[in-house]
Amino acid sequence: MSRILLAFRAFFAILFGRPLPPEIKPAAPAPKPTAPAKAEPQPAYALQFLAILQRDSRLVDFLMEDIASYEDDQIGAAVRTLHDQARDSLARYLSLQPVIDGVEGAYTRPATSDPATVKFIGNVPAGKPEGGVLRHKGWRAAKVDLPTLDPRQDVTIIAPAEIEIE
Repeated sequence: MSRILLAFRAFFAILFGRPLPPEIKPAAPAPKPTAPAKAEPQPAYALQFLAILQRDSRLVDFLMEDIASYEDDQIGAAVRTLHDQARDSLARYLSLQPVIDGVEGAYTRPATSDPATVKFIGNVPAGKPEGGVLRHKGWRAAKVDLPTLDPRQDVTIIAPAEIEIE
């Protein structure tokens, strides 16, 4: 019987614009399910590593150069030096390992079909493929050991301009 009385009290309180009786607690609205916050891209680390490759091997200079006018043997000589220096930088700051440790050219069944991990190429069926010929092992960073960024540093500067004083 007390629930009926409470219902009448609530009805008339609402009808006449009065506060609800203290015995009535309005139900809290159910929280809306929210999608996980999308992480903002952190270009600072990519730019930092690009700056390291520029500092150690002049990679950006090479990529920005128009090499159409050079002979193949000139390009080959430049690439050999650049390759060695860039590879040393890569090994100094990153520890890389293959995503699939298998033999390229051999039939492979991946443990996952996650497109971030495995990319199926060629005549891919509509469903999940069971496997295929491994064309590239992929790379994953097992360890990243970049120097700490100075918060005062403008990370968008890949390499400062150089002015020689004569």
